Amino acid sequence: MKAARLNEVGSDFVIEDVPTPEPGPGEVLIRIGGSGACHSDLHVKSGEIPGVAFPHTLGHENAGWIESFGPGAEGNGFEVGDAVVVFGGWGCGHCRFCLGGKEQLCNTFLWGGMGPAGGYAEYMVVPSVRHLLRADGLDPVEAAALTDAALTPYSAVKKALPHLVPGTSAVLIGAGGLGQYGVQFLKLLSPAKVIVVDTDEKKRQTAHELGADVTVDPRDADAAEQIRTAAGQDGVAAVLDFVGIDTTMALGAGAVDRLGIFVLVGLAGGSFPFSFFRFAAEAVMMTSNWGTRNELEEVLALARSGRLVSAIERHPLSEINEVFERLATGQIPGRAVLVPGAPSSNG
Repeated sequence: MKAARLNEVGSDFVIEDVPTPEPGPGEVLIRIGGSGACHSDLHVKSGEIPGVAFPHTLGHENAGWIESFGPGAEGNGFEVGDAVVVFGGWGCGHCRFCLGGKEQLCNTFLWGGMGPAGGYAEYMVVPSVRHLLRADGLDPVEAAALTDAALTPYSAVKKALPHLVPGTSAVLIGAGGLGQYGVQFLKLLSPAKVIVVDTDEKKRQTAHELGADVTVDPRDADAAEQIRTAAGQDGVAAVLDFVGIDTTMALGAGAVDRLGIFVLVGLAGGSFPFSFFRFAAEAVMMTSNWGTRNELEEVLALARSGRLVSAIERHPLSEINEVFERLATGQIPGRAVLVPGAPSSNG
């Protein structure tokens, strides 16, 4: 089969012929219909994420069709040919995190595409049918992006929901691929006014089209005052930072009000400016790491209902290096999904 291989830190992907994997006991072989190009894979490429052995096949946002079952995997409600979405946060299945429904936090860190081979290939092996969800009624290319680009902001928004009572405001920083879903989830699930912060005018406009009530350019000298004015007397009850650099974290920390919550999603490596007098009284700061299988089921239900707008670019696997170059420079307005076997858009 064809696979996009990353042979060493800092290298480009190389399309190689590799053996099609055989599913072992309890495993399932998936024919990939789409695999999302995620910004976190840039951190793998640069060597910032430890524990990834090279050469490696990345790709943790996956959907496709069941090709075959390994011994013991059949008879669990799925059949060969079924369209499926892959939950990528694979865990051991028996630690306190897994038993609590948060396999993505498991110490084993067996995420598909981070440890085991991922979906930047024609086929991938999933270790258990418990990581599969039905993709009935969904385009596999769009469904692939939902497994992270939508699931991650959905989980982050759900963490903020207890704070978002009527009259409050939520600030969302970074209206890229994840942030665009975040805007939609805030509007669908909460009564809060949504204030979106982004340096890119087109992304601010997209945020408005998706339901944002106010947009702010953080480069404006009075950006913080614009946020305070928009929030009004009840203040900002939640900040969701999808960027995570020093300046966005400082802006968000200064915006969140008493009893509020700051949820960090962005992986850019910034530091949170925390001290007793620099953060609002009894406010909470937390990170949000991907999402759970149950939350993914909820995201898929929203997608089937037609209430989610997905800005998806489709690219053949052969264009993976061009896609990641654009991803690294912020030129992909939504989400790019790699489609094995698709013809090149360059002819």
